[in-house]
Amino acid sequence: MSETFLPELPQELWRAGKLELAHGVLQFLQMMRIASAGLGRYLAEIESRGAKDLYGYGSTAAWFADVAGLSRGEAGPIVSQAIALNPTRALDDTEVPAVAPATGAAAAEGAIGSERIKQILEILARIPSDVSVEDRECAEKTLADLARDAGPRQVSKLGDNLLAWLDPDGNEPKDPEPKQPSREVTLERRKDGFWTLNGLLDDELGARTAAALEAYAAPRPIDESGQADLRTTAERQGDAWAELLDLAVACPDQPGTNGYRTLIHVTIGLEELKTGLGTACVDFVGKMTAREARMAACDCLMLPIVMNAAGEPLDVGRLKRFVTPAQRRALNIRDGGCAFPGCHRRPRNCHAHHIDHWADGGPTDLRNLVLLCGFHHRLIHHGDWQVRMAADGLPEFIPPQYLDPLRKPRRNTLHRATA
Repeated sequence: MSETFLPELPQELWRAGKLELAHGVLQFLQMMRIASAGLGRYLAEIESRGAKDLYGYGSTAAWFADVAGLSRGEAGPIVSQAIALNPTRALDDTEVPAVAPATGAAAAEGAIGSERIKQILEILARIPSDVSVEDRECAEKTLADLARDAGPRQVSKLGDNLLAWLDPDGNEPKDPEPKQPSREVTLERRKDGFWTLNGLLDDELGARTAAALEAYAAPRPIDESGQADLRTTAERQGDAWAELLDLAVACPDQPGTNGYRTLIHVTIGLEELKTGLGTACVDFVGKMTAREARMAACDCLMLPIVMNAAGEPLDVGRLKRFVTPAQRRALNIRDGGCAFPGCHRRPRNCHAHHIDHWADGGPTDLRNLVLLCGFHHRLIHHGDWQVRMAADGLPEFIPPQYLDPLRKPRRNTLHRATA
């Protein structure tokens, strides 16, 4: 193989000026694009000769996926783009012209990257089949020339103008027919323990879902811990989804719950449960940290299966260890919402937290329970704040020493002020 030459990097990049940094980025960007175009020519040639004859694979995409360590879903678009930009040969050795030769030429110069190429190919796919070859070639060249110096919006606008010129009448109108609601949801567990949730909602349900997420995904106000809400929109919507799910499964009319939260089984070692160090097995398929298991045990209908060092079950948790609907109603009345100082969250958005964890002998009664929203529940379990029950039977919070050297107890007065 021939030697690959890369732009020379300064030994101390932090000393580089802004022009030198910009020049370096542009150099590497052009090299990446040229390399990608060169890879495409190789893939197009393999497609012409046939991956089965060359390597015994059923398709070029399957062979490339193995060589590059990609999935078929990742390799397929790369091969398809390579075939679209480069001429190939049919079985009778006749040449099959490229779909977008001008775009391929711009890519070979490093002038455009894969995103603009994908955009151009999508526009070309929308051109009607009855448009002449000359007009199609002219449209593709116009798009490729603009893409050298323009961004995605300009290319998209030009594509709309070209389509309006090539197909002024648009698609033949059809009589509208009432559609059945299209609602699809899939939930799959990944190998890393996370779950992928995908869905397709009709317009009405999509609008309702967006409204519900928006209501619960508002940024948290700054509380007395002084922590601003740094979550992204996607992260806030993920937490909102968790709150909506908590509300649904805690509904008294929910089948199989009777007002309790979701029933899960957690297998955990006795030492891990007491210390919060290590991992636990969730429903015999997933995993969570021992600290997360301790927190979940506060308010979930979770049956802990505690194991000794030899792997023998010591105890299987009983439902009486967990907050009953009657206790939950009493907590809602007493605390009025999240009891953490400065928090506005209402009871329906809160968990019932054991001040002294039942794994450490703490009882499940009102003197040992406090309402906390999800964020402050995690803060109490994993942070430096502490909570205790005062002499008057109300919860109070001890701030970390870096916030208050005297660690003077604090309370949330917001809910009582509005009661």
